[in-house]
Amino acid sequence: MASNVITIRNLTSNFIKVEKYEIHDRLDRVHGAGHLSRIGKRVSSVFAPGNSSELACISSEPVSGELAPSRSCQAAIKQASLPNQILCIFFEIQKQKYQTNIIHAKCHTQYLMATDGNLDPPCRHITVYHPEHHHLVIAYRDSYKSWMRSLEDDIPLSALSIPGTHNSPTYHKALPSVRCQVVPIREQLRKGVRFLDIRVQPEHHKIPLRDEMILVHGVFPVSLSGPRYFWSVVDEVLEFLGENPSEVVIMSVKREGTGPSTDQHLSRLLRDHYVTDMTKWFTAPRIPYLGEARGKIVLIRRFGLDESLLSEWGGAGWCINADSWADNSPHSLCPSGDVCIQDFYELLDTESIIKKIQYSIEHLKRAAECVCPTDSETKLPFYINFLTASNFWKRGCWPDRIAAKLNPAIVEYLCLEHNKADEGDSVRGDGSTGIVVCDWVGYQGDWDIVRCIVGMNARFEKGWLSAIMSQVEYGKILTRPQISRQMFQALPLCQMVLVDPLVHQVGAPGAAAHQGEG
Repeated sequence: MASNVITIRNLTSNFIKVEKYEIHDRLDRVHGAGHLSRIGKRVSSVFAPGNSSELACISSEPVSGELAPSRSCQAAIKQASLPNQILCIFFEIQKQKYQTNIIHAKCHTQYLMATDGNLDPPCRHITVYHPEHHHLVIAYRDSYKSWMRSLEDDIPLSALSIPGTHNSPTYHKALPSVRCQVVPIREQLRKGVRFLDIRVQPEHHKIPLRDEMILVHGVFPVSLSGPRYFWSVVDEVLEFLGENPSEVVIMSVKREGTGPSTDQHLSRLLRDHYVTDMTKWFTAPRIPYLGEARGKIVLIRRFGLDESLLSEWGGAGWCINADSWADNSPHSLCPSGDVCIQDFYELLDTESIIKKIQYSIEHLKRAAECVCPTDSETKLPFYINFLTASNFWKRGCWPDRIAAKLNPAIVEYLCLEHNKADEGDSVRGDGSTGIVVCDWVGYQGDWDIVRCIVGMNARFEKGWLSAIMSQVEYGKILTRPQISRQMFQALPLCQMVLVDPLVHQVGAPGAAAHQGEG
């Protein structure tokens, strides 16, 4: 049954006014599905002059509503009969007019478009629509190949929402249980992925070591057409970072495969043959801030160290330590305290996918409850959440089949429920997703899950506070982002009080009386 009320959720740092909506009949639908598909692919230009003959407006109604950042509201907007109709919703953001055109009968993301045709508008957001819930999310975005450039430098990487890929180089023709990806690493990075999961097998184990490491998944090579090598991945990542110096790529490396090589061989190989230019790698045994890691590969090691590397960094060791990674665990903290994981992957049957979805959501909730630390002493681990699993003997549990169920389920959770306060309650933390590691991203052009994860980073944008201040009403008082991010999300603006000496006030007298409250 069609709904007459839509729920709109604002995950950006902007105040958003909902102004009106229109429902358009598609006159082209009488020409068949093929023509309809072609219209859908160029929907972003449907409302340009000259295309109006393809649409017939059957409903146009004003809407009065304003959305504060990190808030939801309901609006009197009817549900369209998709895909035979198009639902167009119009907004005002920072005195600019925008619209989203909802065209598909399934969940999908698309860019929020400026109504004046500007392809590079001041506010760059996406919308995510779930037709079965008549629910729309408006989320932060930047250019996905450089989305980190708009974020503050003093944020630990572990506070961010970061999309990742599982067995990242396994996009070649391979056994169905081995292949986990569909697009090359270069394309993954361009589309927003910032965590890579790499498994390698050193070819030679005798001293002196040779710099040849084969990419593997378990005991299998990643390609049936011949060995693929780790150096090609490193070259691709460094080339990407050279073109996008604002970005950081987190790389987890683990030894797998067959043969007599050891973790100690692997650590020596990496240190002596790959990690030689310290302007391109971050190898300190701690989680860095975004600013100090820009343009670098941040190395997470899932292997033990050679004795010669134990003295690195003043005896603290080498790289972020995830060596003691609990196997097949729905929730585990590595002994180093730097990595908290969900990596339940052994599925007995397709019914177990429901359990995997549950574990993944529970780990998202753990990450969301964390608060970005305001001092260098507080440790915030990486929350790494693997949306991946496999069973070689069950066709329905191969990576592509599991991803087809898991990825949409997590997109739906992120849009409808993630870090959302219940009525009358406040949220606990900053709402990060942590690092979300996926299979089969980009399949048939579907990057919804990557876009949704990136969209959770709005509260860490540069100028976040000034952007809020420029939009709040006279008399509202705010504090700097690192103190009030969670307060901002939890409380209406009129309830915000200050607990920090750095006080910002918008035109209200007597601000000193408010200091110290809270």
